[in-house]
Amino acid sequence: MRGIVIAQAILALHLLIIAFNIAGLIVIPLGAWRGWRIVRIAWLRLLHLALLAVVAAQALAGRACILTIWQDRLEGSGQPVQPMLMRWVDSLIYWNLPIWAFALMYSLVFLYVLALTMLVPFWRHGERARG
Repeated sequence: MRGIVIAQAILALHLLIIAFNIAGLIVIPLGAWRGWRIVRIAWLRLLHLALLAVVAAQALAGRACILTIWQDRLEGSGQPVQPMLMRWVDSLIYWNLPIWAFALMYSLVFLYVLALTMLVPFWRHGERARG
């Protein structure tokens, strides 16, 4: 039973990371256009870039996300059936595609974020970084 609780915690963390990464893909260009200061916070942008770099690197190496691996190991055979909400979230974030499809998608997303880093720098020229 303890393993399933930890697996649920890992799933929740995984979901938060996914939401953060997706939000960044939208908020950064929108915030640059609207003049939002949050898109200039260096540590948030670097965290976003680093998380996507790890995801893309794992996919290019042919490996699943470490959080996926941990969750899978903890759920293992003989564990109780997943709660319905956990099964629903799993179906949203775990797609039945070959690893090369994930590698391609994650690499393109990472390149997009790299482009955003150049197009929307952490601070405007002449401004000091605050964050």
